Amino acid sequence: MRPFRYERADEVPAAVATLVKEPEAAYLAGGTNLVDLMRLEVTTPEVLIDVRRLTSDRIEELPDGGLRIGAAVPNSDLAADPRVRRRYPVLSQALLSGASGQLRNLATTGGNLLQRTRCPYFQNVTTPCNKRIPGSGCSAVNGYQRDMAILGASPACVATHPSDMAVALAALDAVVTVAGPVAERRIPLAQLHRLPEDAPDRDTVLERGELITGVELPPPHAATRSRYRKVRDRASYAFALVSVAAALEVTDGTVRDARIALGGVAHKPWRAITAEAVLRGAPATRESFVDAAAAELAAARPLPGNAFKVPLARNTMVSTLLELLEQAR
Repeated sequence: MRPFRYERADEVPAAVATLVKEPEAAYLAGGTNLVDLMRLEVTTPEVLIDVRRLTSDRIEELPDGGLRIGAAVPNSDLAADPRVRRRYPVLSQALLSGASGQLRNLATTGGNLLQRTRCPYFQNVTTPCNKRIPGSGCSAVNGYQRDMAILGASPACVATHPSDMAVALAALDAVVTVAGPVAERRIPLAQLHRLPEDAPDRDTVLERGELITGVELPPPHAATRSRYRKVRDRASYAFALVSVAAALEVTDGTVRDARIALGGVAHKPWRAITAEAVLRGAPATRESFVDAAAAELAAARPLPGNAFKVPLARNTMVSTLLELLEQAR
């Protein structure tokens, strides 16, 4: 690991100002991803700005019945909170499937959203990677493809986003609150992360210096009947080949509302808006679920080494929705 300078800001504006001033600086919260990347010299910040104590570590009620999650809330606390488990079970399940207990104790809500891809070529500084060095090429396009994207990829990058929590938050219509050098702003979670296009080195729409301060969840509604299902190579700590976060509301045998997001298939949490549109107003049947999954995955462009992800994603979506349908009966 290369030498760096450590600073602890007293307030959010000071942290933001320091990051803007220092071109090779980075925010440090739990450090569960950043420190690993520094050890590999994938990223080599000259200054680390400790923000763990600057943002809230509390989960608070909102006037409309939703919840505000401070950016410093540990993943373990968020997963165990009775309100989250009762009102947003999909979020608790996603967190519990996302890492080991030790990592969840340290990882923060804000940091989880900003973790980098686990693509082996991104983490190997001896191989070309456009995300690490723009313009150097994408080794995965003609290399190891099993874990790569089937939706929204580009010739410049086929890596996937690793967060389980972010997939659940995308399905829940969460909103991210951000402090920046000019003003505070609110970003829908589904719009926080970018598809690679021709600039895969930019993971999010955040501008230089912007700091996540919290995440807001809307009132639960359909979210109380929700589930997160993760398919991976082993039951212990592993990233998703495919994951599905889904919430389903059924009235008199008809789908009133559906919210679905996919993980492990794209450069960002993939909100399945096509599948949702097919389902709303349709009969709550296996046939409808199959049609919705097929419609969503019609845009899939798998690589030779990960074509199995298309039927895997379809079957996982259908089985998750069928399980929620059983709960509704």
